Amino acid sequence: MKYPSLINKAFCKTDIEITIYQEGLTEDGEPITAFKGSYKCNYQDSAKTVYTANKKQVRLSGVAYIPNDIAPDMSILSGGIAVVNGVKRTIHTGVKARNPDGSVNYCKLELV
Repeated sequence: MKYPSLINKAFCKTDIEITIYQEGLTEDGEPITAFKGSYKCNYQDSAKTVYTANKKQVRLSGVAYIPNDIAPDMSILSGGIAVVNGVKRTIHTGVKARNPDGSVNYCKLELV
C-alpha cells in the first residue's frame, strides 16, 4: 500500500542546506559529518521567549518540513546545522515521521 505524503512538494519552496553530525568527534575535536544535502522545504518561522531564573531569553526560530526521507542510511537525525534563508541555525530536534509500514513520510527539523 502506498501512503499519501503529508507534506505536499508543491508547498516546499524554501532552500535548505542540511549537515547532520554523527556521534563522536574528530582528532581535532570537531563534529564528524554523517550526511550533507540540499533540499526544498516548507519552513515556518516561530519565536518563543522563555525567561529563566537569570532572566535570560531563549528564542526558538523555526521548523522545516521536508518530504520523504532525507537520510535513509541513518535511523535518527540527532544533531547538526541547517542554513535557511542565508542564516545558519542549529538543529534542536530531528524527527522522521513514519507510516504504519515503517517507511518515512517526512522529516521535521526544529531549528534554534
